Amino acid sequence: MTMLHFYKYQGAGNDFVVFDNRSGAIHHQEPSWIQGICDRRFGVGADGLILLQSHPDFDFEMVYYNADGQPSSMCGNGGRCAVAFAKKLGIIRNETTFLAVDGPHYAHCSEEGSWVNLQMIDVSVLERDGEAWVLNTGSPHYVSSVQNLSQLDVYNGGKAIRYNNTYAEKGINVNFIEEKDTGYAVRTYERGVEDETLACGTGVTAVALAMAKEKNLIGTHNTPISVRGGVLNVRFTFDGTTFTNVFLEGPATLVFEGDIQY
Repeated sequence: MTMLHFYKYQGAGNDFVVFDNRSGAIHHQEPSWIQGICDRRFGVGADGLILLQSHPDFDFEMVYYNADGQPSSMCGNGGRCAVAFAKKLGIIRNETTFLAVDGPHYAHCSEEGSWVNLQMIDVSVLERDGEAWVLNTGSPHYVSSVQNLSQLDVYNGGKAIRYNNTYAEKGINVNFIEEKDTGYAVRTYERGVEDETLACGTGVTAVALAMAKEKNLIGTHNTPISVRGGVLNVRFTFDGTTFTNVFLEGPATLVFEGDIQY
């Protein structure tokens, strides 16, 4: 058995097991191994697993798996945690361009590395599903306004939408939102985790853009969004057609590190 050193990071409660795989020693196409590490009772416990790998054209590459052991689309909070980890390793200083599954991402972080602003993809396609919005911010999202969000059964409500006839095959992340005086409150059911998470970075990004589209908020805006694990901010510019300069901003914190058998 080989012992692997791991790091546990969280961004507003969205938590990840992170490995430095620049050597390529971890052969990570092993769903059962990833599931075991992410298991909250028998493993380290996390919403997903991140491998930081070398890339000839970028500061690093982020490879991300959901807790179910399957490769995932983009994870916004995971990307921010990967940037904080790269800073800890000395790969970057305060800014970077790295490669993720949905393409290159620019990011910059605070001097101590605990606050990371991550540029997300541009978005121009927003569709309606009844009263809800559907859009892709690196991952597919369903955005639905509700009342009494704190009392909502997010697990069953989100699961019903994620597995309905429209979305069952590919899956979708389901965000329930309620407008507040200072922005929005959001709770998210995540595919791949198949449960509610304390935060979802691509999810809060989708919420900010969908609500700006609904209200036709032309120009540059900041949208604070409360999630169960804290507060995130989404900054963007909207010209009426396309969202550009989209940034997901928030904390990225090292929780602990340790060794695990491989």
